[in-house]
Amino acid sequence: MLKRLDPRIWLPTLTFVWGTVCLCQGFLRNQAGLLGIRFLLGATEAGLFPGAIYIFSVYYLRRERMVRVAIFFGGAALAGAFGGNQSLKIIEFAHDIRFPLGILAFAIGKMDGIGGRQGWQWIFIVEGLITILVSLLAYFVIPTWSYKAKFLTELERERLLSRLGKDTDPAHREPFQWVYVKHAFTDHLVWGYAMLFHGYVFVLSSFSIFLPTIIADLGFQSWQAQLLTVPPNTFAALTIAITVWFSVRYDRIAVFIIITTAVAIIGYLVLLTATKPGAQYVGVHLAAAGIYTGNALVLSWPGENVAGQTKRAVAVAMQVAFGDIGAIAAVLIYRPNFAGHEYRKPHIIAIGYLLSSGAVAAYLWFWLSRENKKKAAIQQSESSETYSNSIEERQRLGDRHILYRYVY
Repeated sequence: MLKRLDPRIWLPTLTFVWGTVCLCQGFLRNQAGLLGIRFLLGATEAGLFPGAIYIFSVYYLRRERMVRVAIFFGGAALAGAFGGNQSLKIIEFAHDIRFPLGILAFAIGKMDGIGGRQGWQWIFIVEGLITILVSLLAYFVIPTWSYKAKFLTELERERLLSRLGKDTDPAHREPFQWVYVKHAFTDHLVWGYAMLFHGYVFVLSSFSIFLPTIIADLGFQSWQAQLLTVPPNTFAALTIAITVWFSVRYDRIAVFIIITTAVAIIGYLVLLTATKPGAQYVGVHLAAAGIYTGNALVLSWPGENVAGQTKRAVAVAMQVAFGDIGAIAAVLIYRPNFAGHEYRKPHIIAIGYLLSSGAVAAYLWFWLSRENKKKAAIQQSESSETYSNSIEERQRLGDRHILYRYVY
């Protein structure tokens, strides 16, 4: 849909509908309404993340996109600290878990009883209204396609399109062709990015949704658990900024994904083995830093390595869609009746997911490095005039072009 519509209209509209659905959750009366409204929420949220990431690719060079994705995802970490995770309120409604997440949610929860509504209902209503307000402002802020951006002069647009064309692919609107969709679905690297994100979304969803409950199980009271979610999320946002700076500085992604995976695993091991609440809380910080930072890096990877507008749009959508399956699994595995003592079994499963994600990152590292070496060897053995660097040829071949180099 984004390829066929203007992002200046599509993304704010998605956000507006999403906020409206969120607001409606404050008026839930039964489980049937819960299931229906959650389905609508998932449908309206689904296009925002891949759409926003794709828009970065039509304005920024490959190595510039990671910083933007990091800022975008760092905002998600800070939102978890100060805004709250709404999924937990739904679980609270269905399973009587009483730990809303974040400073704002904690404050709004104090409205319990006003207007005959419970605190969790007011959380949805207020945060839904805030989202609607932001969406209305977004109509005036979100840019259109770069080739027709009115906030740029004609000369600035030409320069932007020229630098984008030299970096990856032409920034002019690429005509939609099903063959490029096929290229995405038949590229094993695209499936690798999707599998990698699947593993990371599992740990992110389980960690962010159940963080207050996990902290409460360490021996803290309800209100303490609510407020103690703020430091880990804030620390994660800071870690994202530092790690992405090093990643851009050294032009490497895979090694930093593996490092953040190891940090997250160490955090979970501390949660499993430490006996004192203070030590376990340190484990929470390590897990948060590794999970959030790894997600930011994983999300930016296909945007840097998949060339061709249609193929890249499909690749990012595949990555997010496959990742959402991990979110479904996370909620099922971190159920209170399955958690046992201090969530040991779910934590062990999360470590398994992280290990598999690290293995996929290592595989992609090996394969992308190998492909770059093969292309370089072929290029050196033959005349450079053998390969056309025309816009048409680069559009046709995308990242399979002999002159294209992957970032790993």
